[in-house]
Amino acid sequence: MTITVYLGSTEGRDPAFKTAVRELGTWIGANGHSLVYGGSKCGLMGELAESVLQAGGEVTGVEPQFFIDAGLEYDAITRLIVTQDMSERRAKMIELGDAFIAFPGGVGTLEEISEVINKKAMRHLDAPCILYNLNGYYNDLHAMLDHMVEMELCTKEKLRGVCFADGLAQIRDILKG
Repeated sequence: MTITVYLGSTEGRDPAFKTAVRELGTWIGANGHSLVYGGSKCGLMGELAESVLQAGGEVTGVEPQFFIDAGLEYDAITRLIVTQDMSERRAKMIELGDAFIAFPGGVGTLEEISEVINKKAMRHLDAPCILYNLNGYYNDLHAMLDHMVEMELCTKEKLRGVCFADGLAQIRDILKG
């Protein structure tokens, strides 16, 4: 399975992020899965890619040219796909993925996973979509999605397959089913 993971290019201030992202990467690589991610060597992105590689997995980075020009790419990954811009990057990452995980991240992560959620809602994508709710990181987004349903601006049916997982064990269970 090819798992697309969206996450931050910084480490964030919670030390649990680094530990959990390395655990996720090790699980991806050790279980014969491959990773698609944003291609950066920085922060949580770099930790994830390195842990997948160390566990024997393959890593594909998808990075726009302006990040390459800034020297942010991770040279040790299996494959690097260079795009013209962020829109092309998002499309390529969706095209390559069989499952999607949003690890804690910033506004870029939010934009990317929102596109996946929207494609699922419109039935343009049939793949697991998991928000890794480490230490309650996505609690407010979960409440917002529930509020949209409550206000009848979205339906539970449209959000079917959008899952929140508190840890790797739940992610593994979701991806098995």
